Amino acid sequence: MSGHSRFNNIKHKKAKADAAKGKIFTIIGHELAIAVKQGGPDPASNSKLAAVIAKAKQNNMPNDTIEKGIKKAAGSVDAVNFEELIYEGYGVGGVAIIVSALTDNKNRTASDVRSAFTKGNGNLGTSGSVSFMFEDKGQIIVDKEECDLSSDDLMMFALDNGADDFNEEDDVYEILSSPDAFASLREKLELKKVPMLEADVNKIPSTWVSVTDPELVKQLTRTIDLLDECEDVKKVYTNWEEQE
Repeated sequence: MSGHSRFNNIKHKKAKADAAKGKIFTIIGHELAIAVKQGGPDPASNSKLAAVIAKAKQNNMPNDTIEKGIKKAAGSVDAVNFEELIYEGYGVGGVAIIVSALTDNKNRTASDVRSAFTKGNGNLGTSGSVSFMFEDKGQIIVDKEECDLSSDDLMMFALDNGADDFNEEDDVYEILSSPDAFASLREKLELKKVPMLEADVNKIPSTWVSVTDPELVKQLTRTIDLLDECEDVKKVYTNWEEQE
């Protein structure tokens, strides 16, 4: 698959996320609560919490909001009842779709996700039905225009600090790592003042599917948009090779 498709998809998702800050902040608040429940309120000893805090800052969540969220979660750990769920299925054209959700009501979330697949003529599958086509990877997207380092210098710095792969596109760099190496790599890039558009552990497709028929594209886009609009959905991953 061409790099353009992948990076356009990333920027498209970021643009939609920027337009829905309320939902993003709510999801991050839930993630903060789960991280505190699992590992305590100190990011120095809770790597998952440190990662969520970094995500919150990348989405311009105010520091006082982050701190209040951590304190609230620390004071009511027993009341945190959110679950992280994964749904898998196919959109039209044989496109594999994985939905990552965070919910306190599994029935509501399952109904919303199933409805999105149905309205876009897709099919919700069973656990494992498409996940074998994806690999969990630390993925960091760097804004090339805002980065003071040259391509070679950034690549060498990333590889020296745990990255497995480095890709360059017209306006961004992509840095990939194992999930275990991601947190340390992200922290070192932060200290280096590298401007990151996105930094998270994502599901990266091993194979890609091209869908160009206008009607199928319309239905596939509808499925993905409806999933994105679900209040409990954190992320939607696909192996759709989007065209420019």
